[in-house]
Amino acid sequence: MGDTVPGDAMPDDAVTHVLGIDSGGSGVRVAVARADAPGSSAEQPPAWSSSPTWPPPLTWSSATPATVGDRGIDAESLLARVLPAARELLREAGARRLGAVCVGAAGMATLGDDLRARLPDALADAFGVRRLALAADAVTAYAGALGQRPGAVVAAGTGLIALGAVPEGFVGGLGGTYGESSTGGASGTDATATGATATGGDTRWATGGWRRADGWGHLLGDCGGGAWIGRAGLEAAMRAYDGRAGGSKPLLARLEAVFGPATGLPGQLYPRPDRPAVLASFAPEVGRCAGEDPVAGAILRAAARHIAEAAEAVCPRLESSEVALTGGLFRMGAPLLTPVREELAARLPGVRVTEAAGDPLDGALCVAAALAADGLRLPRDPALLSIV
Repeated sequence: MGDTVPGDAMPDDAVTHVLGIDSGGSGVRVAVARADAPGSSAEQPPAWSSSPTWPPPLTWSSATPATVGDRGIDAESLLARVLPAARELLREAGARRLGAVCVGAAGMATLGDDLRARLPDALADAFGVRRLALAADAVTAYAGALGQRPGAVVAAGTGLIALGAVPEGFVGGLGGTYGESSTGGASGTDATATGATATGGDTRWATGGWRRADGWGHLLGDCGGGAWIGRAGLEAAMRAYDGRAGGSKPLLARLEAVFGPATGLPGQLYPRPDRPAVLASFAPEVGRCAGEDPVAGAILRAAARHIAEAAEAVCPRLESSEVALTGGLFRMGAPLLTPVREELAARLPGVRVTEAAGDPLDGALCVAAALAADGLRLPRDPALLSIV
């Protein structure tokens, strides 16, 4: 970058900042942060909020999602918005040298071919950066929630996906450290080095890497997500309208308040290309009714079971493992969180359930900062996390 910070004591060629990009269904966000932020090269996410004197990341956002075309996510249209925003943020931050970039994108695994082909050269030409991480949004959600610690993250909004990981070089199930194993061998991702069999004989992590559960869309899965809860609530409302068993008059009243007459709902819903979002928009109504309506309460308890099942499927059985919950669905609060915590305690005894430290944009900055410091331990994966 041509911009400098007068009087800064750092060497002229020292890395000063990192760039994070988050592209999802609700829009595109860009952030610039100091590369040496507290926690940026350790297992914790960067801790700007815990350091009042540390400058917070500078951010830019657009509510327009990335364009998807024949080649998947269109790199040219994404770059047309991201590059000017990043230049302005870097100028405002006084960045001298950009150390790394992480791009987290919804659909990276299946729709990211154009991004993988175009972004490395484009970002190198624009900013001179040679370290780039291309990540699925579930990976940046994981990094934003847990940093580089072992565990599982359940990301729930309209849909739902759970992702678990044992970071590279993680040793032992009793607390867990990074470095060489107790037998003196080099650290790695095999079962001995990671200690993946230390608790309960769990051999699922023998090859390291990531484990994923659900995230298959509202027709095949996303069980317990916003669209799933909303659809279940609307079905209960329609059952009440018909006089069938399992119906809920309170949910029928909410359906009519939100959508109008019940008989008009199919005509409103089925032609919509954004049906999952429309279904998910009713999930808060289920939450509002749950305290007084046993049908709504049962829907949320069933959702909690699905959420806990997904976490159980991916969480490594290490004593230091954590489960973090992230995404807009959990803003529903106690009506959902209480049964979720109960289900997790029953299925994963001893595993700490924690609030996410940050969101996917924070996760993109975490990955970029770790990459710039040669400290990235999250497992590489061709579909989920590739390093260029």
